[in-house]
Amino acid sequence: MEIKVRNVDPIAVKKIDELAKEKGISRQEFLKGQLETLAFFREQTNRELQLENMLEKVLQMMGQCSNTMDNMNEIMQELMGGDEPL
Repeated sequence: MEIKVRNVDPIAVKKIDELAKEKGISRQEFLKGQLETLAFFREQTNRELQLENMLEKVLQMMGQCSNTMDNMNEIMQELMGGDEPL
């Protein structure tokens, strides 16, 4: 699919050309990549936020599991009458 953009500031076009040249690609390839990145940016950001939230929940659950295991270890020590940790 084609997209045409008119009345772009010449200074902006020059900067775009410089950026494309730095990457060793054409203006068209550079702009295509930028447009595709822009189109999927929000979706990608939402996925990253979901993963961060999930990671936070997993870390909280791991902390709770660790505390529970410590408590169980203490109870087992008391029941067995030992002074050394299990």
